[in-house]
Amino acid sequence: MTRHELGTVCVQGGWRPKNGEPCQLIGIGKTLLERKLSGVFEHRVVRRSSMLFRGCDDVFRIPHSRHTTIDEEAVRAHPELKVLVESDEAGIFAVSTEGGRQIFFTGHAEYDAGILNAEYRRDRAAGLDVPVPAHYYPGDNPEEEPVMSWRAHAHLVFANWLNYFVYQETPYDLEAIS
Repeated sequence: MTRHELGTVCVQGGWRPKNGEPCQLIGIGKTLLERKLSGVFEHRVVRRSSMLFRGCDDVFRIPHSRHTTIDEEAVRAHPELKVLVESDEAGIFAVSTEGGRQIFFTGHAEYDAGILNAEYRRDRAAGLDVPVPAHYYPGDNPEEEPVMSWRAHAHLVFANWLNYFVYQETPYDLEAIS
């Protein structure tokens, strides 16, 4: 990659880059979980030098909703990958290549307050045995209204990505991008 090539941001199992290929960590595939991981989990920044998480609290919450996971040992052993943020319950949340040209998320900071609720009710209505999203409803009671507890950090991470990885790295003359 050249210095001015725009980075890639991937959400595990979701967003696909322009070429249409499934987005995956460099050579590291996904593994099916025994049970869906769903909820809003505490995460900690482990690579404090990452500009992506500049201004974030040491511990913050991010939603996850997935049936797959990544091989964390393979990620940690990969020479090109750096773990940025992780959770004791949800595992690795953010990984990047050195310099942030490629950034991978396994959770859903972009979710609004009602998405986990809608997914849970949809899956239950379809007869699926899915867990109540953890740490999402007050008292983990799905009859209660969910509380949005991740908006500020989600907005900060997105703003940091735009500022540090897009705006400051993109030359004024787009013809200079090779």
